[in-house]
Amino acid sequence: MSKTGLFWFQNDLRLHDHPALWQMQQCDRLICVFCFDPNWYRPNSFNAKAMGKIRDTFLKQAVVDLSAQLKTAGQQLLVIESRPDEVIAELIARYQVSIVGQSKHPGVYENRYWQRLKQQFPDTHFYQVDSATLFDESNLPFLLPELPKTFSQFRKLVEKLPVNRPLATITHLPASPDDFSSIDNFTLDDINSHFPGGEQAALAQVKNYFDSAAPASYKETRNELDGWQNSSKFSPWLAQGSLSVRTLFARLKSYEQEKVANESTYWLYFELLWREYFQWYAHQHKNKLFDLHGITGKTGRACYYPERYQRWCHGNTPYPLVNALMNELNETGYMSNRGRQIVASCFIHELKLDWRFGAAYFEQQLIDYDVASNWGNWQYIAGVGADPRGGRHFNIQKQTDQYDPNGHFISKWRGDNGNTVLDSVDAADWPIMPPGR
Repeated sequence: MSKTGLFWFQNDLRLHDHPALWQMQQCDRLICVFCFDPNWYRPNSFNAKAMGKIRDTFLKQAVVDLSAQLKTAGQQLLVIESRPDEVIAELIARYQVSIVGQSKHPGVYENRYWQRLKQQFPDTHFYQVDSATLFDESNLPFLLPELPKTFSQFRKLVEKLPVNRPLATITHLPASPDDFSSIDNFTLDDINSHFPGGEQAALAQVKNYFDSAAPASYKETRNELDGWQNSSKFSPWLAQGSLSVRTLFARLKSYEQEKVANESTYWLYFELLWREYFQWYAHQHKNKLFDLHGITGKTGRACYYPERYQRWCHGNTPYPLVNALMNELNETGYMSNRGRQIVASCFIHELKLDWRFGAAYFEQQLIDYDVASNWGNWQYIAGVGADPRGGRHFNIQKQTDQYDPNGHFISKWRGDNGNTVLDSVDAADWPIMPPGR
């Protein structure tokens, strides 16, 4: 009896080192699906959308690239703009699908869809595989409910663990059913030339980066606010799964063996471990990732001042460095790691806003948005997450003096164009009058 499989692509848009997709080789026919969920484009309770324009274009580029790669393997990608559970349910019923696979996803909503499908089709086999992490859950030296509460504790337990070698690139897949449509035609805006989406661009960045001397000085340059070679820039492709983290780790190890192994190359691994920690953090804490009180239960600031929020979003605060960073984010979909810490600290401590609104705006704007890293890092800065110090408050002037002493970054991104007054109205929405009036 022939077996029809369905594979649901999400944050794993590649054919290299794809353990979840490899399991579909057992099928006689295969349906490959990617869904653009309409909910991504609707305003949410935090005054933002899950998918902004730049991030949307970056994702569509990756989907187009995936479709092209699948064609070389004898497959085609069905792209649907609809809720995934509804689309996949219809396909399972129409094609009598007997096996449904996906890469494990840390997102709460993605897993709700998955559980709903499993309940709807109890006779269909559903499987998930760890495709986005260095380690499989079964290889962790602790049960997931016992995930360490801090990154340092986690790192000490896992940093010496072996990492499985990446799997070979898939070159052949079972054919799709005869009456299948291929990818939709997208209008792709050329918004960010530095970051073209997709597997081919991801692998090109890996090659270019490790062919250079940049990895050997990563620790010294990683906090710079600007410059292509100052950091690895892998995060956008890791987030969309166009780049396998195990492939990246293997290339790092090769660099250390062939060129140099030093504190900077270790620090690249250190950053991958931070990413790893937040992946398992999201799997463990689920809904608490979006809770005002985080995973700690500490009292959080549930304040929302619309004017302050809008000034922060649009780079119109009294803080030139924050303005410059937000202007860069809005125009490119990217911001340095140091920059993210600075603007998040400003949002929480200077503007005294509910951290979740800032995290949601990052979700909308960042091309490297990853649910685990984004919300986990915002919790960390807000003091309701994994930070043993109970949050981080960055002195904006000190950060400016250290990372933009000559004002080049502020000038480049027009940070001095912000409003020098934070509030124009008081808490009751009455205009604030100058002294003496």
